[in-house]
Amino acid sequence: MADNQKYTSEQIVVLEGLEPVRKRPAMYIGSTDTHGLHHCLTEIIDNSIDEALAGFAKNIWIIIHPDNSATIADDGRGIPIDIMPKYKKPALEVIMTTLHSGGKFEGAAYKVSGGLHGVGAACVNALSTLFQVEVRRDKEIHFMEFSKGGVKTKLTTIPESKIEKLKSILPKNINGTTTTFYPDPTIFKETQEFDSKIIIKSLKDRAYLTSKIYFHFYDERNHTQRHYYFEGGILSLLRELNKNKVVAHDPIYIHGESDGVDVEVALQYNDSFKENIPSFVNIINTHEGGTHLTGFKIALTKSIKDYADRKELIKNKDDSITGDDVREGLTAALSIKMGSKDLQFEGQTKGKLGNSEVQPIVAKIVREQLSTYFEEHPDTAKAIVSKALLTIQIRKAAKAAKDAIMRKGAFDSLGLPGKLADCQSKKPEECEIYVVEGDSAGGSAKQGRDRKFQAILPLWGKALNTECMRLDKIVGSDKLKDFIIALGMGIGDTFNLDKLRYHRIILMSDADVDGAHIATLLLTFIFRHLPGLVENGFVYIAMPPLYKIKQGKNVKYVYTDEEKEKYLKTIDTTKSFDLQRYKGLGEMNPQQLWETTMNPETRQLKRISIEDAAKADEIFRILMGSEVPPRKKFIVTHAHLANLDI
Repeated sequence: MADNQKYTSEQIVVLEGLEPVRKRPAMYIGSTDTHGLHHCLTEIIDNSIDEALAGFAKNIWIIIHPDNSATIADDGRGIPIDIMPKYKKPALEVIMTTLHSGGKFEGAAYKVSGGLHGVGAACVNALSTLFQVEVRRDKEIHFMEFSKGGVKTKLTTIPESKIEKLKSILPKNINGTTTTFYPDPTIFKETQEFDSKIIIKSLKDRAYLTSKIYFHFYDERNHTQRHYYFEGGILSLLRELNKNKVVAHDPIYIHGESDGVDVEVALQYNDSFKENIPSFVNIINTHEGGTHLTGFKIALTKSIKDYADRKELIKNKDDSITGDDVREGLTAALSIKMGSKDLQFEGQTKGKLGNSEVQPIVAKIVREQLSTYFEEHPDTAKAIVSKALLTIQIRKAAKAAKDAIMRKGAFDSLGLPGKLADCQSKKPEECEIYVVEGDSAGGSAKQGRDRKFQAILPLWGKALNTECMRLDKIVGSDKLKDFIIALGMGIGDTFNLDKLRYHRIILMSDADVDGAHIATLLLTFIFRHLPGLVENGFVYIAMPPLYKIKQGKNVKYVYTDEEKEKYLKTIDTTKSFDLQRYKGLGEMNPQQLWETTMNPETRQLKRISIEDAAKADEIFRILMGSEVPPRKKFIVTHAHLANLDI
């Protein structure tokens, strides 16, 4: 039997205790909001994926229960349960109650690892009111139960699984580990409810990156299930990312290995103006990039420039291809796998790879293989170079148009838009701007606001459709120009986030179809042309109420139909009550607008994430782009969801 198959307590290493986790949970899981909650789930899932990457598991089951507890099971080897002589405790107990314990730190049990199998599991245990583990080894089920990081039930053998769902779906007599945890509401005060959309996206990403591994997702709250399995790996992911886009050539696939680093790249250009390059290390989404992504970008730019020079494709000697030019319209997926022993991430949530030695390895593999590909596929190479040269011309045209506008004083910081009602504070961290639909709502907002820190910018009618529109056209639009000027940090190559005048940009539109359309237009514009605002968490959607319910002196504002029905069940409906449906913000007087939508003590805001903006971008491309079949398919598929407010 190979050494890495002898998975016992001898391969478990312990570094420190669990005490800090409950005191400062955000240090270990990034935050205690919905992102931190789902990060806990991901940590346990990634432990099972590590078993699969090591060749010992083929299936991973994820179950969300009606009480919002979560179960993750695999058909791997099962966590060791034998006694660790140094600690005189079972390895399972040490792993689950001690930070930085696991089989990955010395590189013996796991050659490649995404989860930290001890850091992750122990943290999740510390942040759970109940944490149960079932280890299936040698036709027996071994059970331990923990609470808030401490042992509740010592290691024991049980006749069958305590998870009812697993009894019907898990094959008999297989080894593996099952973990169930209940998020602690005193830690996750904002929410303990798992979002199936977030889970599904995460599982799909992992299924793409770990081809030939089955993911089975069951949501007992609504009796749904999803199963994911992809043969094509990151090529399948690339096709998904470029779905509904017009592509310029067949996918380019690169795969190589050097010094223990396995590199995979799939890339393809489309007709958009935006780059999309998700990167991964050991199946972890490094959403902040890192040295592997830097190495890829350097090699891509160099390969395209070298080919253009070799073939004398640049006719204007004043034109110089930059990294931004070669990445416009690029969709690429970058995945590397490397030994976990020396893996260095920046930040506890593993958002950015820090290993400096990885950059030249990735750059060398990509440059060599891409150069070879270009020589063997000259039509594709010329199409890519032509797109970069076109980008240069568009960039020049945009700069010329912007310079002309700036010469006229349009972006003069002293000339703020006339419709802007600015706030008194000049400290961006204190200030917020409401971008409001229509002059009527704008008037109410201006009267109801707190002038000290709240600015109001009314927009009239629908904003500009920026789908496939160049920057020179965008800066010529009065509406978007006013928006850009009010924010104060420029656009395009003049974008400077340090000059942003408000740290909360709140889109406030009517709670109807037109309002949603306007919000989507603005959100898409921000995502495409001012992405730094979303990436840094400055963009919000205001949530105006749908109904006002008044019975006697009691007034209740509710924000959804479900909330309305739930509240009506709590009042005495034998007595008369008034139910008012708000069709627009303009129907509220200033005091009502302040109470429901603008008062920081009572309002509901939704912070826009990259995932939210990307989804809006995808839907907007389908509905407003030039391709008819995807639009027709979307409309037919979603027609039954339409709520016609006539």
